[in-house]
Amino acid sequence: MTAPDENLMIEVSTAELREITGYAVACAEPALTIFEQVRRDDPRPRTALDAARAFAGGAKRTKGIRDSAWAAHRAYQETRDAGQAAASDAARAAVAAASAAFLHPLAKATQVLHILGPAAHAARAFELDAGDDRDIGAAYIAEAAGLAGPTVVSVLTRYPNAPGGRGRVGELLRKLDASLRQRATAAVDGVMAEGRSRADHSGDLFG
Repeated sequence: MTAPDENLMIEVSTAELREITGYAVACAEPALTIFEQVRRDDPRPRTALDAARAFAGGAKRTKGIRDSAWAAHRAYQETRDAGQAAASDAARAAVAAASAAFLHPLAKATQVLHILGPAAHAARAFELDAGDDRDIGAAYIAEAAGLAGPTVVSVLTRYPNAPGGRGRVGELLRKLDASLRQRATAAVDGVMAEGRSRADHSGDLFG
């Protein structure tokens, strides 16, 4: 099987980009409480989510979203360096959600991080907050899969499969990626089966 052409441009409309960003925010936001429990006076991750939510709701995509993502990234680094691992991944989820607004229309596996990274980092934050309970993360990934609407799945499947590596977060990312792609395949198979069934029954009219 040949590798996808990473220079291939993928069509993603502004409306689709807004929906991707809304999904990213919905996946990242539940983990924000983990960050705020240890950094009550640090608004940076929440500010990033609010900026992304505004874009998803119809506001213009501005430099302010990017700036808030960088600020949240510094919050991620600070909690990571302080040994607050769960809070660090929660902040990273917010960074990824804001970054979703800047999904690039290039056929690169790394772009999947903009779509599913918020869910993967949030799932990892919940795992770590529960003493590294991986069942917790798997359950959150299943929940995130349920949040993904047809537009999110459609855009995702235009890109290559999620990239390898990135430790446990990468595992969670690929689990979600595979789940959503399987849903898309099942939907196509269902449509094809329905078409064959209709064709068979139309033949009965002339039997």
